Amino acid sequence: MKKIAFLFVLIMSLLNAQKLTSDEIFIINQGDVATALPIYQTTDENQHRTLLKISTEIDPLDKNTAILVKRMKESLLSTDGGVGIAAPQVGINRKVIWVQRFDKPGEPLEYFINPVIIWRSELQNLGPEGDLSIPDFRDQFYRSKIIQLEYVDLKGQKYSEIVEGFTAVIFQHEIDHLFGILISDKKEKEKNNSYQKVDAFKKADSVTR
Repeated sequence: MKKIAFLFVLIMSLLNAQKLTSDEIFIINQGDVATALPIYQTTDENQHRTLLKISTEIDPLDKNTAILVKRMKESLLSTDGGVGIAAPQVGINRKVIWVQRFDKPGEPLEYFINPVIIWRSELQNLGPEGDLSIPDFRDQFYRSKIIQLEYVDLKGQKYSEIVEGFTAVIFQHEIDHLFGILISDKKEKEKNNSYQKVDAFKKADSVTR
């Protein structure tokens, strides 16, 4: 009985932890819910602080999660050449991202809820990256060539897949956002690292995420 009670408490605490706050619900539903949410910028002090925070999981079955997912897509589509976006970039520190799938026919945009990279290859790529939230910044960065990803959809269905090449780079960039990691800070930390260069970037002209 003690084990059952413990599991019940654990499950309830996890569910409560996923609940959106009133402030988050307000941001998600502000204005016309069919339109894009503003993209946060590092040039704004308050927005920059949000971008540096660590995100938490979100309840995929919450109706507000569906609204957030839809509005994030509109935000990404409103950009010039953006190929990915993370929830902190629209002011919500929750684990939701959109990624353009260059590894699939038609290169569709797809959303991912509570994404986790459970494995990364030691072999890394070197390629250019920019960021929708960091104006006038672009540089070369190292990313794992292949990753294994786990995530859920809006129905709570869990998935696992292996992604490689340029699409894997986008995933790593967006998931970095969920940990408050910006490429402007990442560059400083990588200065003393050494890697083997592997060219796996398919669309070097569209690397703003």
